[in-house]
Amino acid sequence: MAEKKYVIGLDYGSDSARAVIVEAHSGDEVASSVKHYPRWMEGKYCDPAKDQYRQHPLDYIEVMEFIVKDALKQAGPGVAENVVGMSFDTTGSTPVFVNEEGVPLALLPEFAENPNAMFVLWKDHTAVKEAAEINELARKWKIDYTQYEGGVYSSEWVWAKVLHVLRQDEKVRKAAYSWIEHCDWMPALITGKQKPAEVLRSRCAAGHKAMWLESWGGLPEEDFFKALDPLLAGYRDRLFKDTYTSDVKVGNLNAEWAGRLGLSTKVAVGVGAFDCHMGAVGGGVTPNVLARAIGTSTCDIMIASYEQIGDKLIAGICGQVDGSVIPGYVGLEAGQSGFGDIYAWFKRVISWPLDNILANSKLVDAETRAKLIEETEDQIIPLLSQEAMKISPEESTVIAVDWMNGRRTPDASQEVTGSIAGLKLGSDAPRIFRALVEATAFGSKAIVDRFAREGVKIEGVIGLGGVAKKSPFVMQTLADVLNMPIKIARTVETCAFGAAMFASVAAGLYARVEDAQKAMAKGFEKEYSPNPAMVKVYSEIYKMYQKLGAFTEKENF
Repeated sequence: MAEKKYVIGLDYGSDSARAVIVEAHSGDEVASSVKHYPRWMEGKYCDPAKDQYRQHPLDYIEVMEFIVKDALKQAGPGVAENVVGMSFDTTGSTPVFVNEEGVPLALLPEFAENPNAMFVLWKDHTAVKEAAEINELARKWKIDYTQYEGGVYSSEWVWAKVLHVLRQDEKVRKAAYSWIEHCDWMPALITGKQKPAEVLRSRCAAGHKAMWLESWGGLPEEDFFKALDPLLAGYRDRLFKDTYTSDVKVGNLNAEWAGRLGLSTKVAVGVGAFDCHMGAVGGGVTPNVLARAIGTSTCDIMIASYEQIGDKLIAGICGQVDGSVIPGYVGLEAGQSGFGDIYAWFKRVISWPLDNILANSKLVDAETRAKLIEETEDQIIPLLSQEAMKISPEESTVIAVDWMNGRRTPDASQEVTGSIAGLKLGSDAPRIFRALVEATAFGSKAIVDRFAREGVKIEGVIGLGGVAKKSPFVMQTLADVLNMPIKIARTVETCAFGAAMFASVAAGLYARVEDAQKAMAKGFEKEYSPNPAMVKVYSEIYKMYQKLGAFTEKENF
C-alpha cells in the first residue's frame, strides 16, 4: 500500500460535484462520490424566466467536504496518507466578485442572500446586451480582442457577466475589488492563496472566456474597458497578466483544508480548468480528434499542432488558446448551449398533466400519487427513445432547430430561439422527440462543418458524458448525421478522471500530461458506425434544418 500513490480529481458540474480517487500508476479508480448542490436543487437564486442562474459558494464548499471525505471513506485504510495530488475542473465561464482578500462577496453576511454576489453560472444569459456591446466595440477597436475567441463574444462569458452585475447592483459594485473564475477559486481556497494578486489563473479560462492573449500583454488594454463602460475602470490592474496551464502546481493543501478534508499538507494542488477541457484529456483526446462532452449541453474540444493552426483565426468557435487543453498544442473549443437540456425540456412539457393534475388527484392516496408520477417520469425518455427508433425519418414531416437555450457555436448568439416545424395532426410525441434528437445532431454537424471549412482536420470523434454512455439512439443518430464513427470512452467520470491526470503531473509523478494520459487512460467501450443509407437521408434533412434555422434567426422569433 505504501508504494501506491493516489490523486483526486474533482469535477464541478452544473447540478452536482464528484470526486474520484485514482491510483496514479495504474489509472485504477479506487473510489468516487457525487453530491448535488443543496441550495441549487431547491432552485434558490435562480429565475429561469429571466435566464438567471446563480450558485452559492457555500454549495461548492459543503459539497467538496462531503465528496472528498466520502470517497476517502470508501477507499479504505492507507489511502488518505498516500494522496499526493488534487486538481479541479468546473463549469465556465462561472465568475464571482471578491473583496480585497479574495473572498466571494456571498460569503460575507451582508451579501449572503444576494444572487449578484454569487457565482454566475455558465448558462446564465442575463448579459446578452453587454455581450452585444463588447462585440460592437471590438469591431471598432484597433485590436479585435474577440478574434481568438471565435470573433463573437458571448453572454455566457466573464466580461459580459461582470459588466451586467456591476450595472445592476450598486451594493455589489461598491464592495467588489476584483473577480475570479470558479476553476481558479477552488485551488486558491484550499491552498490559502485567495488574494487576487496571489491567484494562479487558468490559461484555459482566461484565454477562452476573458480575451486574454500573451502576445498583446494579457487582458485587453485599460482604455478598451473604460470605453466599454467606466464601471470597469481599474479592474484590469486588479486581475492578472500571466496565466498557467493545468500541469502547473498552485501550491499544497494548507493546514486548515488538510484537516477539513482528512488529507495531509503534502498534497499538491494543480491549476484548475474548465470541465470539458479536462474531460477531453480524461477521455483520451489526441490531435485531430473531436472530444464531445455530451450532457445538458455539449462542449467540443480538440487539440491541434502549431503547424496545423499556423496563423489561422477560426471563426465562430469558443476560442483557440495555446495550452488550454494540453501544453504544447492549441486547444480548440466549440459546443452547443442545449443538448440533453432539450430532451429534458420536452419531458417537462409532456409531464405537465402529471405535475398539475395527477399530483392533485383525490382518487389515490398521496404516497401512491407520488410513486405514479415518479415511475411515469422515469420512463418518459427511455420509452420515447424506444418508439422514436421505430420511425423512419423519411416518414415524419417534423423538423426542429436546437436553439432553445441559444446558440453557442458556430457563431454565438443567445438571442436566437429554437423552433419546430412540419407539425400535423398525426405528429405524436415520439415523432417530435425524434425531431429534437435529430436537431441536436444537426447542431453538432454545423460545428464539425465549421471546423472543416476553417481548415481543421477531424479524423475521429470521442463521446463523453452521460448521454454518450446511456443513449444508443442519440449516439447512432449522431454518427449517421456526422457520417463519422464515434468511440465512447470507457471511463464514466471523464472530467474528474482528467482532473486526476492533471493532479498526477502537478504532483510530479509524470513529466507531461501525455505521459499521465498514456499510463492512466482506460480506452473505449463501444463504437457507433454510420449507416450509409441513413447518412444519405440525413444529408437531405440537414438542408431543411439549415433553411429553418436561417428563417428562425432572420425573423427573430
